[in-house]
Amino acid sequence: MNIVLAKTAGFCFGVKRAVDLVYEEIKKGTKVYTYGPIIHNDEVVADLTLKGVGLINTLEELKSITEGTIIIRSHGVSKEIYDIIEKQGLKIVDATCPFVIKIHKIVKEQGELGRHIIIIGNNNHPEVEGIIGWCSNNYTVIENAEQAENLNLTGVDKICIVSQTTFNYKNFQDLVEIISKKGYDIIVLNTICNATEERQTEARQLAKESDAMIIIGGKHSSNTRKLYEISKLECENTYYIQTLRDLDLEELKSFRSVGITAGASTPNNIIKEVHTACQK
Repeated sequence: MNIVLAKTAGFCFGVKRAVDLVYEEIKKGTKVYTYGPIIHNDEVVADLTLKGVGLINTLEELKSITEGTIIIRSHGVSKEIYDIIEKQGLKIVDATCPFVIKIHKIVKEQGELGRHIIIIGNNNHPEVEGIIGWCSNNYTVIENAEQAENLNLTGVDKICIVSQTTFNYKNFQDLVEIISKKGYDIIVLNTICNATEERQTEARQLAKESDAMIIIGGKHSSNTRKLYEISKLECENTYYIQTLRDLDLEELKSFRSVGITAGASTPNNIIKEVHTACQK
């Protein structure tokens, strides 16, 4: 059996930076909290919990903290969260992915210039929730063609379109094309990060060349889910796992070639464990 591991599998720059920042703060010996899971990977979050890192999920929990360091998750948060942390007098470490910070600046500036913000992405994803928190009230979130077709912004002439960093690039293009036909004065900014595009492109090509594909990543990871969907279109035998224990190695033995890739929040040790097991 031929096993091919994607070159782009695993931590992207933004995720690695975020995780490293947390471990650096742990070494300082002060109480550390993350606002939301630092990344979408249960194994990483569990390890941080064992090391004493607190997890804040709500504004009420944040307001109850009186001392310590608050680390902003890689997906980013709304401006309101920063304001509360500052008011509480707490130390803040911003682990927001630089690509996400760029989107925050864009929507804030374009909103102030009077443009209605269109965010292409999942309305319930933490990254999108954070982006919304930097918009004025003039924003719309669109995830699919039906929503794009039904878009009707009364009294709006100018719009600015941005994307969740992990959105499928082809789907983004398709939705922009639908919206572009509606006659608005449009600024389109492709804010899908380069690492996401490269990872999706490699996954698609590897899936075309493989009898089976293994996608490794957290079940809540948007970018891993996109990799699974892309691979499934090209390779029917695509498996979505979080760790090696989710994989039936006996089933793989019937395939001649197996491709492996992983989401941006998947630690290298998990990827290596799966890769090594498949080679035996």
